[in-house]
Amino acid sequence: MNAQSAFTPPPTDKLSSARFTVPGIKCAGCIAKIERELPKVEGIASARVNFSAKRVAIEYGPAIDEKGLTEALAGIGFEAQAVDDNPLGADDAERKQLVRALGVAGFGMMNIMLLSVSIWSGAEGATRELFHWLSALIALPVIAYSGRPFFSSALMALKHRRTNMDVPISIGVILATALSLYETATGGEHAYFESAVMLLFFLLAGRALDAVMRDRTRAGIGALLGRMGKSAQIMREDGSTQTIASADLEPGMIALVAAGEALAADGEVLEGISAIDNSMLTGESAPDPISESSVVLAGAINLLAPIRVRLTATAEDTAIADIARLMDEAGQSRSSYVRIADRASRAYAPAVHTLAALAFVGWMIAGAGWHQSLIIAIAVLIITCPCAMGLAVPTAQVVASGALLKRGLLIKDGSALERLAECDVALMDKTGTLTVGDPMPKFSHLSEAHKSVALALAQSSTHPLSKGIAKQLQANRIEPASLSAIAEVPGEGICGSWGGQDVALGRPLSASLEPGSSGLVSELRVGNQRHLIPFHDSLRSDCAETLSLMQRLGMKPSIISGDRSASVEIVAEQLGIEGQGDASPKDKLERLGALKEAGHFPLMVGDGLNDGPALAAAHASIAPGTASDASKQAADAVFLGERLMPVALAIKAARATMRIVRQNFAFSICYNVLAVPLALFGYVTPLIAAIAMSVSSLVVVANSLRLNGAAK
Repeated sequence: MNAQSAFTPPPTDKLSSARFTVPGIKCAGCIAKIERELPKVEGIASARVNFSAKRVAIEYGPAIDEKGLTEALAGIGFEAQAVDDNPLGADDAERKQLVRALGVAGFGMMNIMLLSVSIWSGAEGATRELFHWLSALIALPVIAYSGRPFFSSALMALKHRRTNMDVPISIGVILATALSLYETATGGEHAYFESAVMLLFFLLAGRALDAVMRDRTRAGIGALLGRMGKSAQIMREDGSTQTIASADLEPGMIALVAAGEALAADGEVLEGISAIDNSMLTGESAPDPISESSVVLAGAINLLAPIRVRLTATAEDTAIADIARLMDEAGQSRSSYVRIADRASRAYAPAVHTLAALAFVGWMIAGAGWHQSLIIAIAVLIITCPCAMGLAVPTAQVVASGALLKRGLLIKDGSALERLAECDVALMDKTGTLTVGDPMPKFSHLSEAHKSVALALAQSSTHPLSKGIAKQLQANRIEPASLSAIAEVPGEGICGSWGGQDVALGRPLSASLEPGSSGLVSELRVGNQRHLIPFHDSLRSDCAETLSLMQRLGMKPSIISGDRSASVEIVAEQLGIEGQGDASPKDKLERLGALKEAGHFPLMVGDGLNDGPALAAAHASIAPGTASDASKQAADAVFLGERLMPVALAIKAARATMRIVRQNFAFSICYNVLAVPLALFGYVTPLIAAIAMSVSSLVVVANSLRLNGAAK
């Protein structure tokens, strides 16, 4: 095998990425505005909004810098602040502001309602005027303070010649307040201070609940990041130790980890026998035994005895930091339901303002007078606020993603839930997916020199069989040989050059298998010599249970693997499903294409480098947390730990999520169909409009919260 001709390096990506907190994102129209306008700016390649986290991820070229990105966002009406690489590092100032505003609005609402009871009970003359003025004294500062989130957002939108859902809300509140002041000053019979304050209270309740829900969804990752050790005892060359903060750790350092101490970085055990608690990372409560050559991850707690660890990944390169970054991508997405909300929101503001104007003009023509006509127009503005429509998709996605995270599955993209719900067949890789991915090799028949070559090749590969070879040889204190021109060919193996000879480690060239190998075999080739290396791997403990649940959900699982056909047949027979072996990346793509042409929606579950193209091409895809970086990036979701059950639970939760989303949309549409005519014909006061609109939003949020139990 010629390593030079078998491998072509990927093109260099010259784009950089940055993330910004954008509190002004309030509705689907804001999403559409940002994602449509930012790519028009020179140097910006793409922009993606995470509605739930109120963040924007931007890919940009060398023609623009971070300051230019901030100015570009400001140019379309959104104040933004860059966030650091820790997606959970931003403070919760917005949530605290909403909660404070909610408390003030609630206090004002209760007191104004108390005064209004007397007026409704028949107070007249000077008594009624006094209560109106007292209501005004309470309402004006309450509206000024509690209305700031809406007024500032509406003002920013109007300054940049655009609208959002806060514009009609602000207009409605201001008009209701102004009309109430006029009525109070002229001794009128009715004032609507309670309507304005109650509208703000219910709107703030919805937004505060949404903010708290987002915080709860991200709390699992926050707790996991908090479990990372803040520092480590690092051994110096002279044998002394030094305490170094986790941010200053570097790969290659040797850390001493005492019993009961949390690891501050990923690494490999050099010395010591102990057990670690990985429950925060994998969800598994049972401690994992570790010894020399075991891989340990940041956040794990060393339970029994001191160990020495060589650090392999630190700070933002650790597995925990990688999960946190993936979680940050799991909010808003470009699903078909979001696009529907986008289109609706673009037409919303002009339509509402037109309706309100027509209502005012129509009632004036009908002889109702400006006072009654204005009240009806205000009610139309308030009752048609599309808060429920804007919350229909993101709240369901956020709750479902949080529920799945607790069960060990990380959704990278909210739209993946929509695609997962549609899947009806599943293609699953074998090694590292259906099996635990920790196969144990036998190579007692190899010479020391050939073991060194095998180790050098295995260390350069991410395939589970290669990892097993490297782990065993390192445990036997074998030193890697010096190789050149190393390259990995997806689906074939790893190759290179050693002492002028071509060497390779990968799939056997022949179909022969050694007895007792369970079909798992790799082949080491040194020049013209070939050496089979048999393996033993076991299925994940809940593999059969998971596949059974998938079948009950209407899914048809089958195996497609690059492993030898004999190996695949053994596992397929054990599980009672179909299996295809000796499948190259091209074969997997062709199988997916055939399924799509037949009208199916295939789910791909795999972990190897050779699964990357199939994961990207499938209708939806899932990779285990132990998968290669390429596979995890290509997949829509990642499951953590040793259990396979999160894959089936993802399907179940995704279908429940889509049911809830459709219910939310149906409710929002029905609400507007019923409410708008009532407001137009004068049957709804501003007070009733405020209650109805706010309750519609709370109904959508409450309905979405049912998804907390969807992943059980």
